[in-house]
Amino acid sequence: MNVSELHKEAFREEANELLTELESSLLELEESPEDQEIIGRTFRAMHTIKGSGAMFGFTDIAEFTHDVETVFDKVRGGIMSVNKELIDSTLKSCDLIRSMLEGSDSVDEVEKDRLKGIFSAMSRSGMDDGGESIKSSAAKPENRPAVEKTYRIRFKPPQDIYLTGTDPILLLNELRELGECSVIAHLNEIPFFEDIDPEHCYTYWDIILTTSRDENAIRDIFIFVEEDSELRIDLIDESGGLLDEPAQRKLGEILVERGELTPEDMKRVLEGQKRFGEILVETGLANPSQVQAALVEQQQVREVHQKRQNTDAASSIRVPSEKLDILVNLVGELVTVQARLSQTSAMKNDSNLTLIAEEVERLTAELRDNTLNIRMMPFGSTFSKFKRLVRDLSNDLGKEVEMVTDGANTELDKTVIERLNDPLVHIIRNSIDHGIEDPEARVAAGKPRQGTVRLMAEHSGDCVFITIQDDGAGLDRDAIRTKAVEKRLISETAELSEKELFGLIFAPGFSTAKKISGVSGRGVGMDVVKKAIEALRGAIEISSRKGEGTTITIRLPLTLAIIESLLVQIGDDRYLLPLSFVEECVVLTGKDIEEAHGKELANVRGHMVPYIPLRKQFQLTGSVPGIQQVVITQIDGDRIGLLVDNVIGEHQTVIKSLGKAYRDVHGISGATILGDGTVALILDIPQLVKWG
Repeated sequence: MNVSELHKEAFREEANELLTELESSLLELEESPEDQEIIGRTFRAMHTIKGSGAMFGFTDIAEFTHDVETVFDKVRGGIMSVNKELIDSTLKSCDLIRSMLEGSDSVDEVEKDRLKGIFSAMSRSGMDDGGESIKSSAAKPENRPAVEKTYRIRFKPPQDIYLTGTDPILLLNELRELGECSVIAHLNEIPFFEDIDPEHCYTYWDIILTTSRDENAIRDIFIFVEEDSELRIDLIDESGGLLDEPAQRKLGEILVERGELTPEDMKRVLEGQKRFGEILVETGLANPSQVQAALVEQQQVREVHQKRQNTDAASSIRVPSEKLDILVNLVGELVTVQARLSQTSAMKNDSNLTLIAEEVERLTAELRDNTLNIRMMPFGSTFSKFKRLVRDLSNDLGKEVEMVTDGANTELDKTVIERLNDPLVHIIRNSIDHGIEDPEARVAAGKPRQGTVRLMAEHSGDCVFITIQDDGAGLDRDAIRTKAVEKRLISETAELSEKELFGLIFAPGFSTAKKISGVSGRGVGMDVVKKAIEALRGAIEISSRKGEGTTITIRLPLTLAIIESLLVQIGDDRYLLPLSFVEECVVLTGKDIEEAHGKELANVRGHMVPYIPLRKQFQLTGSVPGIQQVVITQIDGDRIGLLVDNVIGEHQTVIKSLGKAYRDVHGISGATILGDGTVALILDIPQLVKWG
């Protein structure tokens, strides 16, 4: 991939992030159309997409976004107001820009022309006669001459600005479009010819700009380079006479104000005097130690400030996810090698080797934790996507639904978040379609017209719990039971607990919808959701109360790459159980088996817990030890045991895929390499319970 393609790929990533931020801002703006901060944030996102798109060769995106930006510039200036048509059209524009980022084949040209026409009409009319205004207190400005102001702008880009694909001359040309502009290039930092790097920029500029626009309009031009550049904007003249006329100031005063000359230097030149500190000492106004202390303080403050600037400039870096995946795989290999080293040192009984192994183990653990943390992302990064889904779906179904979120800072592995997207979309769509009633039905039931869907995330140990809750009609127990009998999932006389009854919803093809719609009712959805959650080594539960709503809780591991597990032994083979499922381990003797009278039940402090004998399940031969152990787990709220020969202890497990040939093997989710080089299988506990 050449440099140009790398720049384009970087722009695509940045643009997708900006579009996500833009959608979030638009949804907030729909609730608070008067909020100037949200309006400004929306405009800046559009402006950045337009400017960056033009620089990296996405001219179609730049041209299309320009029309949208023009409308929001007028909204920001109070010339136009926010209405539902503007929000709807801009959200659809976000979808269109995403397809334009993917390539021309996926772009709906008819929709593109339609939206361009809408924004052009809005821009021409000022929205005086276009659509019902949501709410706006922004009045049109009175017809009066614009106040012209003169700004002094210092723009000093970083030397490597060309490497980002940015051309400073284009920014200066944009400034010229704002008004009368004088540009002065400073060339004093250009090195000798033999030292010049042709890919570096050694020039910086001073610009004197007279314009009727405000400082924000100037900063918008530099919005995508300001963070890495030195940018100073000073108001030096206003036509209203608020500032002194520049012509009335002396040359030395102007240089001092610009920062080119210090007041001390100016006095030294004018009076031919010595340095300020020397004068203070010679005149007895200060002693040498006082002057020296002041100089030390000045220098230290300058160095601390510079260090802080350098730290801020390097505080983040954009890295492709593929590189992180490679890093995690390498750390996983290192964990395996470290386990072999620890086992070898224990066998050798060499104190020096043991010390080295312990040090390597400590460093490997730190490296593992830090590497996995790099892959962690706040779950809130997906909230705006689901809010958009709720908004669009509720409009399509004629319902009034609000999404409330909590736990945005809860972190999850990036891979888990990506693979969780489709299951959550299914659940939220079902909540709105099946759960939330029509406004009239809600009012008749004594509820507010607007329904609520809550999406919450919280940490609990090494797991994350994600809850989707609605205040709709709740699940209809009778309808579920009738449908289950009809599909022969249960008999007419079967007695089921509420939890077991709600669990039938996850059966393939199960649906209680009375009619098929574009949203649901085809019997596809919740079984797919459960499979996807279990593929993430998670679990899902449903609780509901008729007339009050439904709550769906998903439990997920923090990461999928390296897990803490319990190493067990059956015969000569060893297996691993994810520790997140394990509650406790209990001893099972021959006497306990006799007292159970042939039933696979273990007495755990007076409570009978069923167990699955894994030796029998895996058809393993060999003698059974007199004392076995039962690993107690909890699946879907039920306690169930797994009978093994021996529990060895906790183990840090690097998950390896078994490959396509073994993808249909039930009860096995992967494998790992132990310290002695042998392979151990990782058990899929939910599947074992299901098939046991």
